[in-house]
Amino acid sequence: MNVELRPLQALTLWKEIALSEVRDDAHDLTMRQLAILLTVYLEPPPHTIRAMAAKLGVTKPVITRALDTMGSYGLVDRHRDEKDRRNVLVKRTVKGALYVERLGDLVIAKARGLPL
Repeated sequence: MNVELRPLQALTLWKEIALSEVRDDAHDLTMRQLAILLTVYLEPPPHTIRAMAAKLGVTKPVITRALDTMGSYGLVDRHRDEKDRRNVLVKRTVKGALYVERLGDLVIAKARGLPL
């Protein structure tokens, strides 16, 4: 699927999505938190704090703080890797899956409303 958007259309779409998110009763996520959340839900597991820190080019404490917040919202969960107790695995939750699905639906709805 190839979607053609001009820069102004792309930024307008992003703005409309951001406005909908801040007006919604759901928790506002930072760009970093959203990047982590989408990584967890759109890429195959396993997801470790170490691997996500490397992928995002940040330190492990940065990922941990973001996961603390998202965990308090019920969007992700963490568990020790039973195979390698040094690793912490980031797990999906039902609430997180519903959040990501709703976000995808929002993107589609806002994209359909863009003027050509």
